[in-house]
Amino acid sequence: MLEIDSDTFVDARSSSRATKNQRAQSRSDTAADLQKSLEIQPLPRWAKGAAGAQDRRQDDAQFLAGAVLALLDQILRSGADVSSAGNRAVDVSSAGKNFGEGSSEPVFVGALRQRLALRAAAACAAMARLREDEGALRDAEHLAGVDAAPTPGGRLHCLWRFFATRQAQIDARLDAAFMRTAADCLELPPHIDCEALAALLQEASTHENPLNAAARVSARALHILDDAPQIDAEIFALWLADLVLARRLAWAAPLPFLATTIAHPSIGSATGRRPRPSDPDWCLSVAYAYARAAQDAYALAGELSRRSETLLSVAPKLRAKRAAPVVDLLLSDDCVSAARAAKAAGLSDRASRRLFDRLVALGAVRELTGRPNFRLYGL
Repeated sequence: MLEIDSDTFVDARSSSRATKNQRAQSRSDTAADLQKSLEIQPLPRWAKGAAGAQDRRQDDAQFLAGAVLALLDQILRSGADVSSAGNRAVDVSSAGKNFGEGSSEPVFVGALRQRLALRAAAACAAMARLREDEGALRDAEHLAGVDAAPTPGGRLHCLWRFFATRQAQIDARLDAAFMRTAADCLELPPHIDCEALAALLQEASTHENPLNAAARVSARALHILDDAPQIDAEIFALWLADLVLARRLAWAAPLPFLATTIAHPSIGSATGRRPRPSDPDWCLSVAYAYARAAQDAYALAGELSRRSETLLSVAPKLRAKRAAPVVDLLLSDDCVSAARAAKAAGLSDRASRRLFDRLVALGAVRELTGRPNFRLYGL
């Protein structure tokens, strides 16, 4: 018969439990500290300015945009990935991943980037006189079948969601092939000179003022895109401006900015006409548009930071096995369907729906459609 020293066995088990409890407490404290560090204060009143005033001046616009972009830059560099997104393979079709292990972006930046992408797509759809609003774009992206042909608005959404792919990381090769992939989202003519677009992007990697660089590159891009439909060329120029800005600010990946506000009445000229890259005062319009867009993004970041803190705080209470990949998806995208979550986490459809019902009841996520069926959930 095997003899065991019972006292030693009990002490070892107690020590093991104590160690596990200490480690769990340490992880909890670390997560709490990280979330506290992400508490975002309201934007100072002086940084809001009066964009759209009749006596608009370039230096005022540059100051406002620079101030808010600096504050937003602090947010984008203030985080650490306390989720396990970097250690697991989450649905590769998702465009809203964290950008590699060791990223300094806070956990909610994927959701921030994709929610701004939705706003940009809806604004571009309005400019192109399409009928698809944010709800229709969400349905087309998250509920359509894999083989479904994208709608015109869906292609616009695809272009802005492209910012959240690994290909769009600032340290990736942003070459002609990259430009061609983006151009294909808008179905631009195949003979568009993507080499020239890539070269134009590389020219912006200088000590030029980031806002001026974004305005200059977007204006020059129109000459390269002169064979494309005018509205498609302008939308691609707006997309390119955001890419230039992100490169100059050394962000991990671009945030959709310019398209979300360029058509706002406060940005337009005295005639009420929407600014265009071909305008002589395009640089001034870009600065004011970025000032307003950064303010909106800052406010959205504060909201998503609070919601992500709630989600992470209730995550340990979830009884469903394999709930962690679902939490990762919610942190990395604008919204998630129950079917997609089930596939990513290996859950049944029923278990996935019950998990979302639980998250909604806990106040950790919201149901975004208001429908009884084909629901979408997000922070």
